[in-house]
Amino acid sequence: MKEKMTPEKMIEMFTYEISSKLPINDIHEKVPAACEQNKFALLQTYVYHDIVAGKGFPIDRKVYIYEICQARTAAEMLTDFPHFSLFMPCKLAIYEKNDETVISTMNMRAVLDAVRSNSELFNDATSLFNTLKILMDNISK
Repeated sequence: MKEKMTPEKMIEMFTYEISSKLPINDIHEKVPAACEQNKFALLQTYVYHDIVAGKGFPIDRKVYIYEICQARTAAEMLTDFPHFSLFMPCKLAIYEKNDETVISTMNMRAVLDAVRSNSELFNDATSLFNTLKILMDNISK
């Protein structure tokens, strides 16, 4: 009988995150330049704590969500695997938690095997994920 996966383990399996002692505003200010340096287009920035507060649901932490893209890899993915559009564009989130700033994204390792049949796309998507992890590490310092 399979062991039931806890919600915490499920979230851990599908996310990649790092923590920083830097204030969230410092990290937030680094995101546009880091995207440009790593050849990601910054498509949209959501100041989520303001969005939900504006709908009457204030929260006690800052949360920023960014939609980012590398168009060439996105086009390759959508050409052969259009069902992956649900995972696009890439999301980067930063939020406050326990006196730290958490920087997170979807753990693409969990879904990349689904495109392994297209080795060029698999390599490009793996490279994109590795670059995103480097971007996250750089803005955390």
